[in-house]
Amino acid sequence: MKLWQKNTPANDKIIDFTVGKDRDFDLYLAAYDCQASIAHTQMLDKIGVLTEQESQAIVEVLEELKSKAENSKFVIEDSFEDMHSKIEFTLTEKLGDLGKKIHTARSRNDQVLVAMHLYLKEEIAAIKKLTYDLFKLLIKLSKQHKDKLLPGYTHFQVAMPSSFGLWFSAYAESLIDDVTLLNAARKIVDQNPLGSAAGFGSSFPIDRKATTESLNFMDLKYNVIAAQMSRGKAEKITAFAIASLSANLSKMANDICLYMSQEHNFISFPEDLTTGSSIMPHKKNPDVFELIRGKSNILQGLPNQLILLTSNLPSGYHREMQLAKGLIIEGIEDIKACLNIFNFSLKEIQIREKILEDPKYKYIFCVDTLNEWVKEGMPFRDAYKKMGEAINNGDYRPKQELDHTHLGSLGNLALDEIQTKMEQALKSGSNV
Repeated sequence: MKLWQKNTPANDKIIDFTVGKDRDFDLYLAAYDCQASIAHTQMLDKIGVLTEQESQAIVEVLEELKSKAENSKFVIEDSFEDMHSKIEFTLTEKLGDLGKKIHTARSRNDQVLVAMHLYLKEEIAAIKKLTYDLFKLLIKLSKQHKDKLLPGYTHFQVAMPSSFGLWFSAYAESLIDDVTLLNAARKIVDQNPLGSAAGFGSSFPIDRKATTESLNFMDLKYNVIAAQMSRGKAEKITAFAIASLSANLSKMANDICLYMSQEHNFISFPEDLTTGSSIMPHKKNPDVFELIRGKSNILQGLPNQLILLTSNLPSGYHREMQLAKGLIIEGIEDIKACLNIFNFSLKEIQIREKILEDPKYKYIFCVDTLNEWVKEGMPFRDAYKKMGEAINNGDYRPKQELDHTHLGSLGNLALDEIQTKMEQALKSGSNV
């Protein structure tokens, strides 16, 4: 069944190519399509297109289909083009001609739009929750390991002392930026496009504010062409937030892979979280974090894919927009998988202590010593030159006893302030 089919059937090759993977992706959206159809049905009842009895009968069937979709029992057979055709067929099969009335005053275009907006709202909330779980874990690890020193690197060269507390909390605070972007994406998708039909509205006296309220949207897209133009745009904006979060995960995963190497040997993980080699029995590979890094790097390209897909298209619907559906759904599934496995694995991290006792880090405290000279009254440039000469002449002797408290930001992680900052971002998102 095809909603657009009239009398002449399309060639099977055309059908196969145009449907593509839509049946698979629509399984993620079917419950939302039912939810929107329920709101649309109740609105048709309100404006007198359907009777109360007709509306109740349609809603009852839609509720059953929605429950099936939510419990992974909804099936779209090959004889159907998509979720919309399967749902309308089922309504007609159970209710006769009444089921054919469901498409009154709407188009498949605004059906897809509203289902996608509802889906993105819920998935953004799920991603935020997983992000906050990772944030809490990072704060916990920062407190737990705040006094364990870690060499900082710039240009892959030994630079200045850092700490595991500073490292963990750095990624925690960076996640706040990602939550802020997710909030912005949710605000964009929290606008009801239902009632825009094919992008030019309907001559029926529909009540778009009623469907906006019943679907719990913050607002609606008032201009019907603007609503149609949100197809692809909503996905792109969500993808930008996902890409920002992915960059954070990729960088930390890269740090972990580097720190696990024998040359660094800063951290390790239990053997059951690492993998081996088919030929080298001594290997303990960080495959989980390498795959997080790889998947996250691919996700950083997701906005570009959507930009290229939708660029240079005039207003109105174009079939390319169908392809945005798969890109964003797969992207959302991947970022959630990465967050889940990061939360699962990172809590088992094992930190090596007394790393800075290695002789190759003997100059790492030279800036701290230089700063002490400055505090005693020596001009900074003179102190800098004096330290440079001492290092060149081999005269610099690092302190044997390290006072962690005077190492600036290493002893002041501002974890309470970071926690408050995240809570404010989460609260701001809940008000969207």
